Amino acid sequence: MVTTTNQVLRRKNQPKELLVAHVYDLDVPDLTGRIAIVTGASDGIGTVIATRLAQAGAEVVLPVRSKQKGDAAVQLIRAAVAGAKVTIRSLDLSSLESVAALGATLMSEGRPINILINNAGVMRPPTRQVTRDGFELQWGTNHLGHFALTLNLLPLLREGRARVTHQTSVAARNGSMNWEDLNYEQSYDVMKAYTGSKIAVGLFARELDARSRSNGWGISSNISHPGISPTNLLAAQPAMGRDRMPPERRLIGFLSQIGLAGTPQSAALPALMAATDPEYGGDHFFGPKRTVGGPPAVKELWAPLRDMDDAHRIWEVSEHLVGMRATL
Repeated sequence: MVTTTNQVLRRKNQPKELLVAHVYDLDVPDLTGRIAIVTGASDGIGTVIATRLAQAGAEVVLPVRSKQKGDAAVQLIRAAVAGAKVTIRSLDLSSLESVAALGATLMSEGRPINILINNAGVMRPPTRQVTRDGFELQWGTNHLGHFALTLNLLPLLREGRARVTHQTSVAARNGSMNWEDLNYEQSYDVMKAYTGSKIAVGLFARELDARSRSNGWGISSNISHPGISPTNLLAAQPAMGRDRMPPERRLIGFLSQIGLAGTPQSAALPALMAATDPEYGGDHFFGPKRTVGGPPAVKELWAPLRDMDDAHRIWEVSEHLVGMRATL
């Protein structure tokens, strides 16, 4: 159930002019005894998602690249949720070796996974960069890393009759897959590469649900998108070669403050709805009611995500590129 409250904001230097900002929330069902994995939960939307799952009683696992940031996120979650069950694991989605290592660790622990939220992502590096395996960074991290992680965990997801949520982006509303050059080696366009990676995320989500239904895996797979909100996707990231915050990130922050874009808190709600709302099974698309923000809702599927032939193709291509097939 979605709830809405109003918060009155006063514009700076305009004491007589008031804005009403809507604050949205979601009733998350009791998740006691459930195990949830959230990638990209060391900051931003991912931390909000992990916190809400912990509040609902889930045991939350945060696969992170930076132990320091992971430890800080755990401290924040435990400060917000008394008795929160939350731990970190090491994961670098830009390395298939790291993905396989996490999969092996979790498989050795043998605990069924009930919720997987593939939330992590990178966006618009200043120059074309590649993963440790030679894939264009956005394609390799946003899609292939999550594809390999999901396949590595497939037996545990089956045992837990998991709900898997795949976080796409408003960039996937338009555009298409660059099937002839998925790695963008011939002519690099950073935004087209990002868009393609996020279309691939949505197509993979749909094919996973279709294969689950056909093979009786018991997994439900959904797509979510967070709208637009001020997160670290466009923040200064020296490790990626971006030394300063781009102007559009400042604009998004301003629009968020005056209620014309989302916040990390509201942007987390579509993924939470996809992962926990008992009313919905698989192959649904969740996002803000308005494209950029608003309460979470079931949305009409964007055109680039509708073709199931493309969904089947992205699965087959991805299996070939990561060098593994679905095992049960």
